[in-house]
Amino acid sequence: MKRLFITLLFLSISAFAQQPPPNDDPIGRQLFPPEIVMGHQEELGLQEKQRAAIRSEVHKVQSRFVDLQWQLSEDTEKMASLLRSTPIDEARVLEQADKVMAQEREVKKMQLSMLVRIRNLLTPEQIAKLQEIRRRTS
Repeated sequence: MKRLFITLLFLSISAFAQQPPPNDDPIGRQLFPPEIVMGHQEELGLQEKQRAAIRSEVHKVQSRFVDLQWQLSEDTEKMASLLRSTPIDEARVLEQADKVMAQEREVKKMQLSMLVRIRNLLTPEQIAKLQEIRRRTS
């Protein structure tokens, strides 16, 4: 049961971290995930300084994300434990849910911040090329 719960948690985190298709997301249309930028780096004419800065941004987020995954897993397990009680202590469950949702919010904020920083590393020409690449592939 615990293994299944953790697996579901990590799947939900993965789904949570994925962006919706850009046509459905007015914010996502303006930002570019690092894998798209790096996957088209030659076509974009990325400079080595830009590559290094993007890698640095991704590494910063990844290390913090691992810490958050561990904490989120622990706090979600605590909430599941509270929900197995009879009767369920609603106040404690809601307090624990606040912790879990705060961590989820932090993950979203971290991801948005990284995407903004990556976009700010790009030139207007590179942004236009990425928008064209997105149109071609969607």
